[in-house]
Amino acid sequence: MKLCESEEKELLELEAQYCSYGDTVHYLDKPIIFERCEGSWLFDMHGKPYLDMQMWYSAVNFGYRNKEIDEAYNRQMTKLPQVASQYLHKEKILLAANIAKETEKRLGTKGRVHFNVGGSQSIEDSLKLIRNYKKKSLMFAFMGGYHGRTLGATEITSSFRYRKRYGHFSNRALFVPYPYCFRCFYGKNRKNCDYECIKHFEKLFETEYYGIIDTKDNEVEYAAFYIEPIQGTGGYVIPPIEYFKRLSAVLKKYNILLVDDEIQMGFYRTGKLWAIEHFDVKPDLIVFAKSLTNGLNPLSGLWAKEEFINPQIFPPGSTHSTFSSNPIGTAIGLATIEYIKKNDFEKTVKEKGNYLLSKLRELQQKYRVIGDVDGLGLALRVEMTKRDGFAPDRALTDMIFQEGMKGNIEMDGEKYGLVLDVGGYYKNVFTLAPALTITYEEIDLFVKLFEALLKRCGV
Repeated sequence: MKLCESEEKELLELEAQYCSYGDTVHYLDKPIIFERCEGSWLFDMHGKPYLDMQMWYSAVNFGYRNKEIDEAYNRQMTKLPQVASQYLHKEKILLAANIAKETEKRLGTKGRVHFNVGGSQSIEDSLKLIRNYKKKSLMFAFMGGYHGRTLGATEITSSFRYRKRYGHFSNRALFVPYPYCFRCFYGKNRKNCDYECIKHFEKLFETEYYGIIDTKDNEVEYAAFYIEPIQGTGGYVIPPIEYFKRLSAVLKKYNILLVDDEIQMGFYRTGKLWAIEHFDVKPDLIVFAKSLTNGLNPLSGLWAKEEFINPQIFPPGSTHSTFSSNPIGTAIGLATIEYIKKNDFEKTVKEKGNYLLSKLRELQQKYRVIGDVDGLGLALRVEMTKRDGFAPDRALTDMIFQEGMKGNIEMDGEKYGLVLDVGGYYKNVFTLAPALTITYEEIDLFVKLFEALLKRCGV
């Protein structure tokens, strides 16, 4: 144990001296070095187990060290681990075909798949594709929306915090209020608002003097609207079921494209391949990443309708990345798709999500500081408030987060850590994204651990 402590101390000293903090989020008072993982669990250098309820921001939907997916990595390493992205290999073709066919089955529209190495990079590719097709550079996006931190992606990500160090952003999106019904931007009640938020958005197109449209020919200055069906960093806000259908009707009326960012919610996080399926809306583009490779290898992509991405409109060289469609990533992605096909995640994710949501609602009844709980599949939110049940309590949220990472929650004779992720407009929301393979026993353990943290923090 002393040797382990000495090594950990030396590593942390090296990190403090030589590692950029800019590429690592130092949210913990005392950083933790993890050494191994398995299923829903992380283990630190001392062997302490941490139940992970955020799974690398939903990048590891199918559990750490998933044997079936891992095997694809090992097979590809012995066959074709490297090849330049301007050349073809079987795994790229089959993965693109699988995603395109599955999407066509759901949307009824033919399209093509374009790969890159990270979510932000595929957002950038989608911006290029739209600007190439529409010959316009301005976009709509949501308040609370997050699409990445590259320069282009930052223009359509709502937080000024991500832009303020880097000068002027001339194509900054027009940010529209998201239907965050617990804290309605317009002060309305979800039960009787009659979609006030849609009415306000549609009003922008009434006259040219609102700065959006030329009413003489109905041409709009904006090319597309970037959405997250469920806001990720914004706090897993679940919109009313009719919202996107009504929004889509407005966009179609004015020839504005709908871009669906599924980077966090895709691949059955909500119980569907694409979260947008819950809302009966057909986007023009879909951007995906993260759990496509279950976190094993950077790979992202986009699906776009044929009319936007066919080789005559978007020819070779329109955009490029050295490691896009790399053989390791595409082989793992193909294994992930095959793993999905062999498991009924549409059924199990819904059942597990409903079970966990019911347990969270029981906690909400016991603790007044839980102002809101909601969820869709295994994307769930727990919003922490003051005792009035509404005013955000960021301090309490951070305290619970920090205590969970100490790895000393005693339960049934064992000590555990609890990995949580904090999001939301006021940084007071626990965004839960457990492995889709989580067991009911692990769900029950999470509820016990979370309640123990509430009590420890004086709730």
